[in-house]
Amino acid sequence: MPTNYIPFRETNYFSKFICDYVEEKPELAQFYNRFPTLNNFKNQIKEKQGNYNQDNRKVLVDVLYKQYGALDTSKATRKNIASLLDKDTFTITTGHQLNLFTGPLYFLYKIISTINLCKELSKAYPNKNFVPVFWMASEDHDFAEINYFNFKGKKIQWNSQQSGAVGRFKTEGLDEVFKVIKAEFGSGKHAEQLSGWFSKAYLKHNNLADATRYIANALFSEYGLVIIDADHSDLKRLYIPQMKAEILKNLAFKNVSNTNSELEKLNLKIQVNPREINLFYIKGNVRERIIEIDGFYSVINTDLKWSKTELLDELNTFPERFSPNVILRPLYQEVILPNLCYIGGGGEMIYWLQLKSNFKANNVVFPLLLLRNSVLIKMTKQADKLNRLNISDLDLFLDRNTYINKRVRTISNIDIDFSDQIKHLEKQFEALHNLAQQTDKSFLGAVKAQEMKQTKGLKHLEKRLLKAQKRKLKDQIERCTDLQEQLFPNQSLQERNLNFSELYLEFGSRLIPNLVKTLEPLKSEFIVLTI
Repeated sequence: MPTNYIPFRETNYFSKFICDYVEEKPELAQFYNRFPTLNNFKNQIKEKQGNYNQDNRKVLVDVLYKQYGALDTSKATRKNIASLLDKDTFTITTGHQLNLFTGPLYFLYKIISTINLCKELSKAYPNKNFVPVFWMASEDHDFAEINYFNFKGKKIQWNSQQSGAVGRFKTEGLDEVFKVIKAEFGSGKHAEQLSGWFSKAYLKHNNLADATRYIANALFSEYGLVIIDADHSDLKRLYIPQMKAEILKNLAFKNVSNTNSELEKLNLKIQVNPREINLFYIKGNVRERIIEIDGFYSVINTDLKWSKTELLDELNTFPERFSPNVILRPLYQEVILPNLCYIGGGGEMIYWLQLKSNFKANNVVFPLLLLRNSVLIKMTKQADKLNRLNISDLDLFLDRNTYINKRVRTISNIDIDFSDQIKHLEKQFEALHNLAQQTDKSFLGAVKAQEMKQTKGLKHLEKRLLKAQKRKLKDQIERCTDLQEQLFPNQSLQERNLNFSELYLEFGSRLIPNLVKTLEPLKSEFIVLTI
């Protein structure tokens, strides 16, 4: 499988913030604990082992056994769950929303990055155990973000009037979606496999969390992936001390606000902003914010209201009714898991870097943060066409207009590039500037204006000639742009648009093993893979 690697910065699809982090720019060091290198895991293991409440392991394992229930679980996954009772077992975690049928393609890349990092760590630290964990964002409530997936340019959507935590959503109405996807997938072995997964996940399970667990397990159980739904009373009980501190001391608001101020000094865009209380109240179809006014606590958009004592009694009695928001979810994860590293996308990395001070205030070890692998997958026939057209992998990452202009210049028998003429003009005007300086400085403005006018004229002429050549070479340019559009649908990254089903129809059971062989989580570069 031919593979190419491109630095993230050169793709122009990643923010300066993320590129600076990946390149270990010193000004960001204050916002994380350790950078994710193989050697740095040694001290992270030691620190986590001394900080993690080992009694939490039994609760964690008991909950996982309950959640897996009668699910057909691989020997590797059962072994990994059992190993979590051992003080020398640690987790590497990634997480994702409960997108319909996994959502965008990077769902796969997150999990495979996690699995492969565990493999690397097992070789480097053979006396420790490392378990890949997928954290289901079952308590999210933004249904519009997850109720669809894209398939060959079509949006396949589940419409539902339910509200609250999406993991608790009943799978009613997905039988209609199944009819649509079965028709779209068509016939054949690979199509039948996809339809079978969808049917067993969404038509045989009662809620979205269970359906998502089925899909993730079907795809990755042979690699020992452990899937957790943290929306559970026994796990929430382990988190009561931190939730109590949030209610009484507003720790996250104070600490994250201070960190945000420091990040803004570096001209970095803030991803999330803390509230005074970063907890939701969750019950039935309600998931709303808890607020405090004049010593009383209430849930917005409801009639629920407590005194401080009453709210703390509610927390101790029903911890499952309290749900951390985006600011507190990472802390919850690190309290209940013996976790060393979180693997996420660019947006996740940014908001995690806002949180270190709050971890310190809660006396919880801040994990290593690793940017997940990003991949562009080319089919062999696409790669062959690109080679024949002399289009490089890096060319594909250009914005559409720059890409087309470059192609016109490449395939045209006329060199439409006025760079040399513009440089020559600049030298001529440099002499005129010197002449005006020596004779009458009042002419400097006129000289500059004339230079700008002539330079603008040359650039305008260049654009007109390029436009004329585009018309002349229309068929060839369309072939080139069609290829870029196939690989960058809607002029954005493939992994953010395509669902895995499109590629599975082409590659079948080869898809995931090929990705597992290729992805290197500690190699911080964009991967271009030809299958």
